[in-house]
Amino acid sequence: MADSRAIGIFDSGLGGLTVAKQIMSLCPDESIVYFGDTGRVPYGTKGVDTIRKYAAEDIRFLLGKDVKMIVAACGTVSAVAADAGKDLSVPFIEVISHSVKDAAAATVNGKIGVLATPATVKSHAHKNLIEKLMPKAQVFETAAPLLVSLAEEGLYGKKNEIARLTVEHYLNGMKNMGIDTLILGCTHFPVFRELISDYLPGVTLIDMGLSAAKYVKETLEKTGSRNTGEAHAHYFYVSDKPVTFEKTVKIFLGENAEDLKTDLVDVEKI
Repeated sequence: MADSRAIGIFDSGLGGLTVAKQIMSLCPDESIVYFGDTGRVPYGTKGVDTIRKYAAEDIRFLLGKDVKMIVAACGTVSAVAADAGKDLSVPFIEVISHSVKDAAAATVNGKIGVLATPATVKSHAHKNLIEKLMPKAQVFETAAPLLVSLAEEGLYGKKNEIARLTVEHYLNGMKNMGIDTLILGCTHFPVFRELISDYLPGVTLIDMGLSAAKYVKETLEKTGSRNTGEAHAHYFYVSDKPVTFEKTVKIFLGENAEDLKTDLVDVEKI
């Protein structure tokens, strides 16, 4: 049975727009309701209890918009608070397990890197899942908290010396380990793809957003909940509108911010 309701997506900030972009590309007839908790970004440096609290509030907000599915477009939430979506009335999709499957399929030498936030690395969520699929795999994890802030500020391009030095700083250890596959374990990180590829030539990069988007499409088809109508719209909500909002949205989504319907949300009233 067709379902014209929107897909709900949330993230600690605007990085989850990389996931939204992939879903919009693979499922062009679907509507999107996106909530970016820009007033409390980043989640990855906060304690587990705080992350769980924020995730529950984000989910509650999206359910209030009558969405048919919720995607946690946040590696940190997916790592330490995915159980927040276990008893929902709609499907809940995290971004880690699907990227792990893609990484396991891509690696040749069994050496897989994970670049993520401190909270995600501390949880070993990727590592544990990889080792279940590939017991002989070698997994190298690195926390890269500064990359989230750089991405949110729009400091990411190949010509940006700060971004380049930061990427090299975090990936130096992995470069020496001989990985052939790297999971971009935070949805902010795809904007650094060119810099990462330059520093790790020949390494396959796994975009969690693309992995999750493929599963979203599969779930819609399996449950018969695709939107078969012609009309669709996208709505974007943030808990704070940063000074760099328009520039950052274009970086992550590839569209001009002025073309988006964006409203502010008071998280204290969710």
